[in-house]
Amino acid sequence: MTCVLEPCIDQTDYGTSETTDNLAGRLDVPCQVADPDMWFADNPRELEQAKALCGTCPLRAECLAEALNRAEPWGVWGGEILERGAVIARKRPRGRPRKTVA
Repeated sequence: MTCVLEPCIDQTDYGTSETTDNLAGRLDVPCQVADPDMWFADNPRELEQAKALCGTCPLRAECLAEALNRAEPWGVWGGEILERGAVIARKRPRGRPRKTVA
């Protein structure tokens, strides 16, 4: 699976149609050099690894803003986990939560 990013720079301000996807192609951003499946994994540990890799990305803010604007259904975008178009703190593992013994 690949990340598809839409325009982040308004061409009326800069006279170009630059996109984060074009910028990402010229930079070594984590989502372009690491396993793309990590950004859409079911395993919470892999999602946390993807979030950590986003930490130093120069396109982090633009990536998150675009994902929120598009209401991305899931995945790590801009160093945050999105689910149903909203940022969530962490993803729970599959299955039922453990019962606490009283």
